[in-house]
Amino acid sequence: MASSSLPSLTLGYVPGGTPAKWARIWAERHPEVPLQLCTVAAADAADAVRAGTVDVALLRLPSDTSGLAVIPLYEETTVAVVPTDHVLTAADTLTAADLDGEPVLRPLDDVVSWAGAPGSPVEHRPETTPDAIELVAAGLGALIVPQSLARLYHRKDLTYRPITDAPTCPVALAFPEGPQSTPLEEFIGIVRGRKPGSSRGQPEPAPKRTAREKTLAKQAARAAAGKSARKPGRAARGRR
Repeated sequence: MASSSLPSLTLGYVPGGTPAKWARIWAERHPEVPLQLCTVAAADAADAVRAGTVDVALLRLPSDTSGLAVIPLYEETTVAVVPTDHVLTAADTLTAADLDGEPVLRPLDDVVSWAGAPGSPVEHRPETTPDAIELVAAGLGALIVPQSLARLYHRKDLTYRPITDAPTCPVALAFPEGPQSTPLEEFIGIVRGRKPGSSRGQPEPAPKRTAREKTLAKQAARAAAGKSARKPGRAARGRR
């Protein structure tokens, strides 16, 4: 199918999401078709798909995905962000017990689903994760986030440590349930790792024949060729 026959596609992704690889592959396969990328807040990603603001979204779970088809992609490591001179940086990894009694910031856009999370919650809840990062730098507490957010909001005066017994942070692709448009089918194929020309709508390739099947086929072909060569024509049979 020619790229020019496809309309555009809009992909929403939450902060920390990394759609660059898919966007690059899309551009290689469909250079004439724009793939629009837009950042959406984690809390709004599913609603954006349902409302049609985006065609498909890279979002975090758990989330209200009613009315959406969801493809789980990967799970992120959960980390604690702290100042570089913090005592918790002495080890390469942490456990929940290491955070006992530690002031922990929890922004209003928190995306880590951890019932009974460790630490002592700071009474003030910043509006956003970037706001919480500023407070971590000011020494007001640690921040528990997916690793991609720790990298996204990296500062020289902050670092992070994986929490080995924390729940992971799942990431998934979500799109409307039901029949999909051609561009969305193409994009889902890219995410699933399909090669060019192997989209879902195309027939499956014929199964490979075994060595025995190939031998029998060759023998049958030779026999048919020999029989045809020996068979006299109609005119020859009419001669006396």
